[in-house]
Formats: sequence, structure tokens, C-alpha cells
Amino acid sequence: MILAGDIGGTNARLASFEATQGHLTLLVEETFPSHAYASLGDIVRTFISAHDLCITHACFGIAGPIQRGRSEAINLAWIVEAQQLAQQLGLATVWLINDLEANAYGVAAIAPEDFVILNEGTPEAEGNAAVIAAGTGLGEAGLYWDGKQHLPFASEGGHASFAPNDALQVELLQYLQQRFTHVSWERVLSGPGLYNVYIFLRDTRRGVEPAWLTEELRQVDPPAAIAGAALAGTCDLCVQALDLCVALFGAEAGNLALKVMATGGVFIGGGIAPKIVAKLQEPTFMQAFCAKGRLQPVLAAMPVRVIMNDKTALYGAARCAALRAAVL
Repeated sequence: MILAGDIGGTNARLASFEATQGHLTLLVEETFPSHAYASLGDIVRTFISAHDLCITHACFGIAGPIQRGRSEAINLAWIVEAQQLAQQLGLATVWLINDLEANAYGVAAIAPEDFVILNEGTPEAEGNAAVIAAGTGLGEAGLYWDGKQHLPFASEGGHASFAPNDALQVELLQYLQQRFTHVSWERVLSGPGLYNVYIFLRDTRRGVEPAWLTEELRQVDPPAAIAGAALAGTCDLCVQALDLCVALFGAEAGNLALKVMATGGVFIGGGIAPKIVAKLQEPTFMQAFCAKGRLQPVLAAMPVRVIMNDKTALYGAARCAALRAAVL
């Protein structure tokens, strides 16, 4: 039995899987609020005890860099060590991988109907691929094509420096430089990033914040309130903020696609994309994705899909464990 985890800054999701005849079967799953626990070990103990599980292999996708079996999560006050978890579970090995690496493994484990197509691309496209996901943070990963299969690899590209593309984005960068020592792509392309974009537009008088929204921003998660108002069309300032974020999303997805030469496809994951998929299907995203000058035809030929299955990283962590343990 495989224990798999998708560990993010907001939620920690655990699941058990059976691997049989090349197929993963999800047995039981549970979601925990990450900040309510002092460590991943506490969550693992709670999950195993509640479901009386007998684990033989384990892999956790964690939001942050993994170095020598150790992770200091970016958006959590946790240190996770593979050896410590292995001792706790009574296993010889526990694998820790980046959460976007887990998503990359998961792309091959979900069904065709779990994707929404933004760009068909070249028929039967092959080659390297890439995954970009916005949520609590911004994650990126690549999939190297060795001629027979895709081999996922981690990246921390979401923390690379934000690069503006027009006068408005230059002004956004200058505004955020007054607030942050380093303005990364994650500062403009994530849940908190949407809020950063919104307050930039508000503070530079691109629109007026209605009184009802001021009150709502005090009571609920600001990015959710802004996205909700934008999708409902009830606040022009929110519409502007979401539109700008969609353009930024497309631009950075295109940057990643070029860096790994993702002729095999680009996958848009994370918690935000499925909620705004109607916006992503509008021309803005793909226009920004392809707007790379002389390389525009290369990008236009790449398939681009939104991952709609929110269990992709869980399946990916399980698939990684199964492949490394040679049980799949």
C-alpha cells in the first residue's frame, strides 16, 4: 500500500493507493489544514491511525525545494526530513519530491477528460513538456522526453524575477518593489499575487473600490473575493485585476515553455486555474503565451491544457513511489 501526499501552504492532502497491473487505485483520502499542525509527521500519524493503514511505500509532494531528502517548506513553518518520516512509518525509504514534480508525474495518471484544451497545438506533438501551477504560491516543473517516456524534474522558477512586458506591468513592478525586497513571478501570479495586483490598480486609481467589497475583503479571503467579483462582473476593478493576472499567467507559461522547449505540451495546474478556466479560454492567455517575437510559431504549435483534476499531485506522488519501488 502506497501513502501519497500533496503538501501545500494551505492544505495537506494524504491518500492511500494500491498499485496493480500498471494502475493506481485510490483507497482513502483526507485533507488537513496545514497550519493547524506542527509538522507533517503529526498529520501522517493522524491519517494512518484514523484509517488503520499498513503502508509499504510513501512519497510526498511538498511545496518548496527538496535538497538531500530535506524540505523547508516555503509557505509553512515546517522542516520535513525523509529519514525521520521513514523511521516513523517503519520504512526503509520515504521519497520527498517537489509538489510540481508530483503534478508532473500525475499528468500520466489521470484521464483525458481531466483536461480542458486551451490550444490544440501540433497533432501528435512530442518532446519535453512543462507544468505551471498557481495557488497559494507559483510552482513550475519540467518533463524531459528521453525518446520513450517523460521524466519529471523539479524547478523553483516561480521565484525567478518578474519581468514586465508593457508600461502598465513596469509600473506594477515599480509599485511592488516598494513592498518587497525581491519581486518574483509568485508575487503577481498566485492567490496573494492577485491581491497584490488588485491593490496596485486600486492605489494607482485605475478604479474605485465599492463599499461592499471593502467590507467583504475584511471578512473573507481577499483573493477569493476579488476573483469572485471579477467572474461575476460586479466590480470593474476586480475584472481589471483578474484580466491582468491572466495575461501574466500566459506570459510566464510561455517563458517556461521556451526554457524547457516544451514541444510536448504545457499543462496548467494548481487551485486557481480550474476556477477561472472560462477566463483562460478567452484570447488573453494564449495571446500572452505566444507573444515571444520570432518564436511565436514555436509556441503556437505547443498543446496547452488545464488540469481539472484536483487529485493530480496525489496520483503523481503515488506514481513516483510506485515507479521507484518498481511496483507499477
